[in-house]
Amino acid sequence: MQKWFEDAKLGIFIHYGIYAVDGVAESWSFYNGRMTYEDYMKQLDGFTASQYNAGAWADLIEQSGAKYAVLTTKHHDGVALWDTQYSDLNTVKRTPARLDIVREYADAIAAKGLRLGFYYSLIDWSHPDYPSVYEGGKVPEDKASVNKYSYPVNGIQDEAKWSRFLEFNNHQLEELLTGYGQVDLLWFDGDWERSAEQWNLPVFKHYLKSLQPDVIINSRLAGHGDYKTPEQGLPITRPEGPWEFCTTINTSWGYVPTDQHYKSLHQIVRMFCDCISMGGNMLLGIGPREDGTIDDRQEAILLGLGKWIRDHEEAVYGTREGIMSRYYGEGSTLSADRKTLYLFVHGDPKDSICLKGLCNQIKKASVLHSGKELTYEIHGGVPWFQIPGTTWIHLTHEDTHELTTVVKLEFDEEVEMYGGSGAVVTHN
Repeated sequence: MQKWFEDAKLGIFIHYGIYAVDGVAESWSFYNGRMTYEDYMKQLDGFTASQYNAGAWADLIEQSGAKYAVLTTKHHDGVALWDTQYSDLNTVKRTPARLDIVREYADAIAAKGLRLGFYYSLIDWSHPDYPSVYEGGKVPEDKASVNKYSYPVNGIQDEAKWSRFLEFNNHQLEELLTGYGQVDLLWFDGDWERSAEQWNLPVFKHYLKSLQPDVIINSRLAGHGDYKTPEQGLPITRPEGPWEFCTTINTSWGYVPTDQHYKSLHQIVRMFCDCISMGGNMLLGIGPREDGTIDDRQEAILLGLGKWIRDHEEAVYGTREGIMSRYYGEGSTLSADRKTLYLFVHGDPKDSICLKGLCNQIKKASVLHSGKELTYEIHGGVPWFQIPGTTWIHLTHEDTHELTTVVKLEFDEEVEMYGGSGAVVTHN
C-alpha cells in the first residue's frame, strides 16, 4: 500500500457526465426505468462543458485540503470523458463539448501536485458485447426479473462476446493508464455483476500494474483491490486494513438540482474526523453542472472544510488512528511517533472533557487552533494496581473552535492506555 494514501486523509470524488444535463441519476435513471435509455442518451446533445475549467477545479480541490481527486472517466452508461479510440460514445465525438475532459483534469491535478485518480466502470450498459454472460455463469431462476442491461437475452451465453468486452475494457484502461501521466489511483465500480473468474482476476490486476506499477486500486475488484471502500454509511467500527469512506455532499453523486438535502459543514467535518480517528480517508463527492461549474453550496462546503483542516493540519495529515472510543468517545488521532494525542471536541463542553485510561503523564495540554494552554486534573485511580484515574481537561465555550475543536496532548513517551488487569494498550 502506498504511504501517500494513508497520509492523505481527504480526497474529492467528481461525478461529471451527460447525466448533469437533465440533472438525473447517473446511469441508474434508465437502468431503473425512471426514463428510457433513448431519452437518457439525448443528453449527449446538451453536454457543452461550456464553462469547464479544470484549473478552477484543481484550485478548489487544493483549497479543500484534499490530497487526491477521483474523476468519473466513464460511468455505467458507457459515455467516456476522453477521446477513446475504441468507442464513438465519448465527449469528444458525440457531444457539443468536443472536449477530452480527462486530459484537462489530469493536467490540472498534476500541476497542483495532487494525486491523480480515475473512476472507471467495469460494466457498460451501452456496449453490445456486455450483456453476454450471467454472473458466475448461472442462469437466474427468474429471468424475467433480470434487467436487460445486465444479462443476455433468453439465457443465451456468448463467451466470444464476453472475451471481446474484456478486451475492450483492457484497451480503454490502457489509454487511461498510458496517456495521462502518472495515475495514482484506480477507482473501479460494477464488479458485483460478474465473478472474479469472469473478470479474469488476478490476471487483470497484474495487467493494470504492468501499465502503472505504483497505482493503487479500490476494493471493487471482486476481492482483488488494495483498500476497502465503504459507501454512504459511515463505518461503526474500523474496517480492517487501509480504507476510504466515500460519501456525497448532499444525497446525489452527480448534479441533481432538485436535491436540496445538503449535509452541513459541521456534519462534514464531524464525518471527516470520524474517518481519520479510525485510520481511514474520506472521499467526498461533488457533482459539477453540465457546463462544468460547481454549485455555490458545494464550493462553500469544500472551502469551509479546507479552512478547518488548515487550522488543525498537524492533527490530520500523516497521523494514525487514535485511541479506542472506550477511552474517549468523540474521536482522536495520534502523531506518527505516538507522543502527541489529538482529541476532537464536537460540541461546547460545560467545563471539561473526560479522558479515561490514560497511563502517561501529560507534558502539556493545549487548544490546537489557538495555542492556548489548558489545565487539567485527575480524579481516582488505584496506583498500587497500576489503574489510572480519569483525566478531566478544562475546556469551555470561549476556548472552542466554531466547528470542531482539537485538544492537543503532548507526552515524553508513546501514549499508553489501560487495558485491564494492569495491562497497557499501545495500539488499537
